[in-house]
Amino acid sequence: MSDEGTGPIFVVDDDPTQRMILERWLVREGYEVVLLESGEACLEALSEELPSAICLDLNMPGFGGMNTLEQVHDHNPMLPVIVLTSDDAVDSVVQAMRLGARDYLTKPLDQTKLLTTIANAVEVGRLAMRVSQLEREAEGKGYQGIVGNSAPMKAVFRQLDRLCVSDVTVLIHGESGTGKELIARAMHTYGSRSRGPFVAVNLAAVPETLMESELFGHEKGAFTGAVNRRVGRFEEANRGTLFLDEIGELSHQVQVKLLRVLQERTFQRVGGSARLSSDFRLVTASHCNLEEEVRQGRFRQDLYFRLAVFELELPPLRQRRDDIPALPRTFIKQMGEGRVESVSAVALERMMRYDWPGNIRELQNLIQRSVVMCNGTEIQLEDLPERVRAVAKTNDSEPAPEPEETDDTTLEDFSRRLLVNALTKHDGNASAAMRELNIGRTRFYRMLKRFGLEGKIDELRQGN
Repeated sequence: MSDEGTGPIFVVDDDPTQRMILERWLVREGYEVVLLESGEACLEALSEELPSAICLDLNMPGFGGMNTLEQVHDHNPMLPVIVLTSDDAVDSVVQAMRLGARDYLTKPLDQTKLLTTIANAVEVGRLAMRVSQLEREAEGKGYQGIVGNSAPMKAVFRQLDRLCVSDVTVLIHGESGTGKELIARAMHTYGSRSRGPFVAVNLAAVPETLMESELFGHEKGAFTGAVNRRVGRFEEANRGTLFLDEIGELSHQVQVKLLRVLQERTFQRVGGSARLSSDFRLVTASHCNLEEEVRQGRFRQDLYFRLAVFELELPPLRQRRDDIPALPRTFIKQMGEGRVESVSAVALERMMRYDWPGNIRELQNLIQRSVVMCNGTEIQLEDLPERVRAVAKTNDSEPAPEPEETDDTTLEDFSRRLLVNALTKHDGNASAAMRELNIGRTRFYRMLKRFGLEGKIDELRQGN
């Protein structure tokens, strides 16, 4: 039953016999099942995995079913919850529905009715997620602040659709400058914790001696210079999202303490004795390979497993070149400078060839510099830094002559001329033309089709 976009069914009931019966029924239908004996266990499991639906017993001791239902709905309103009750008292049912329950079933449970109710709930949850995705697409962008319509970014958006309706802990991988904090902010802004704070910490910028104080806070007099009590980042992020960038920079000592916080959900300020708690979603990021850091003994394996419940890989800009034309326009608009409006076709073509080792951050900085250098309304080739202007010469000592650009030249016209020039220069040799243009085979043949040049290769070969 499980596929992309679906998760397990959580069965939350303090009765082991009831859990066993529901597990047997659900497994036979092809569902993956997670059995939980209390509301507290359910909430902890939600921090590590997003289910498709929850079967929740209302009559549990301790934290109780109603409290659990309320917290589940607060964190994820789209997650369908089916409450199970040993009586059909109207007051209990009405309260459960007001707290966000999708449906209710009375014990003893009927197998057919249970399975039908769960199937409907899973489908409704999946449709709700899809509607949310379509609404964002109708606005013309996947997520506010994130520009991307390339295949790699569409894959990232699909994962974000799922992560935004979850409290699962996420580890974001990506080179420096790929936009890891933007992705973390999107999870927060479009998630159920959007009303809470988003707290971001770049751990690489925090001195090791101050790391514990930064995260845990400290009491007055805890150390030299601690003249006042300080609230740490864990406390600041209560009911919100805590984003720890460059998590690989944590010392071994702080790694141990962070692991304890994630396990116990409590902590102490430096120099304090009171046990404090904070309800935050944790998102971390790293540009280094944490698995390799674990193998080298520089990062704790148990902490890595806690952080990498869901791993999200951000592609570097050189792997999503189709997004490059839209990014300068976005950055120019964000600057609000007014005078400069666009980038010329020649300058944009050169930017498309460049590999962008600094990724989106480098491109943004380049646009800001080019706007300052630009004398007109359009950024020209001469406004770009030398490293970008020179990139066209790296593949051939005598590059193909650049097509002449006029005021009427569009980017489509310019791209077509580049393609024709490369093919002509290499007598219809497709591989050589691809190397000349620094593009892959799939994109090369897609361009041939788009510009109506499918027969150009045979024509040039026959002419020689």
